[in-house]
Amino acid sequence: MLVRSLSALSAMLLLAAVLLRPAPASAEHLRDLADVAGARTNQLIGYGLVTGLANTGDDMTVPFTGQSVLAMLRRLGVQADPRLFRLRNVAAVMVTATIPAFARQGTRLDVTVSSIGNARSISGGVLLQTILHGADQRAYAVAQGPITVGGFMAQGLSGTMVRSGTITVGRVSEGAIVEREIAVNLVTDGALRLDLRMPGFTVASRIAAAINQRFGASTATARDGGAVSVRVPEGTEMVDFVAALEDLDVTPLRRARVVINERTGTIVAGGDVRLSAVAVVHGNMTIVINETPAVSQPGALAAGATTVVPQSEVTASDAPPRMAYIPSAPTLSDVATALGRLGLNPRELASVLEALRGAGALEAELVIQ
Repeated sequence: MLVRSLSALSAMLLLAAVLLRPAPASAEHLRDLADVAGARTNQLIGYGLVTGLANTGDDMTVPFTGQSVLAMLRRLGVQADPRLFRLRNVAAVMVTATIPAFARQGTRLDVTVSSIGNARSISGGVLLQTILHGADQRAYAVAQGPITVGGFMAQGLSGTMVRSGTITVGRVSEGAIVEREIAVNLVTDGALRLDLRMPGFTVASRIAAAINQRFGASTATARDGGAVSVRVPEGTEMVDFVAALEDLDVTPLRRARVVINERTGTIVAGGDVRLSAVAVVHGNMTIVINETPAVSQPGALAAGATTVVPQSEVTASDAPPRMAYIPSAPTLSDVATALGRLGLNPRELASVLEALRGAGALEAELVIQ
């Protein structure tokens, strides 16, 4: 990978030209390239209450918090008058979690708690028992426990406040317990399907070839660029078979891609990036505006008022365009050397890369963020 910063882009490009060397593509485990269809995670969500806050919870302008507290107390057999509520110690929150595949009853999950009212902080609060539902609206887990936040807030008597980090979002470590298991079906018609994380025909073909070489011909078939069908041999333990599949070595396909983040001025290049011979002409105009306000004050016996008269000086300098010949660069280190000769900052280099891609001289996918 090649990263460019605003401060020392040219120096880093030249350094990368020395450090980066073309290396053969290394093989990766199949588990890092594909997932078994059906063995997936699922998202859970629930609505709950956080209590025990130090006067930093929701106030009476959040109606659903008071309604939730009243409904909870009634379920517990407590008849309360809503007119007497003071809800600064309670906050309404959304609770989210991710349940992995094959999670059994009793498995504990981490949950994230986030305020949806106007609570100033949920630090030090306790999440009350909250039911977590899946996309099918069925309950799969129950969450409860003390909340840990990653920030803090301190306020003096005069109203001065110091705040660091986000204090309206917290976590409950292992705060949820799985109550319903999700059925998993891996095999359909005697075969399981491998879904590629980065779809591509080349990688799918290589995965099928590696499986056939290990388990025999016709064991795996690439359906398309995103899935590979694998026939399960008769009399084979499913767990052992999938474990053996995940340990197979497959050489992935490194895509030639250049990512440009215009907001931060960061440029990242990776993969088999190549550059054809091309001539680049780049010019730059600089505009400087100087503001020197002057004070106009009338005499001692004159009528009028003291005023500030703005005075602006605008100068523009158009630097002569620079022309540079960039030779053919077959490797990433050669590309770093060639672009380093231009002496451009990241924003200027981003414009040059876009022009090179448009001219067909840059053999890579250009991604602008």
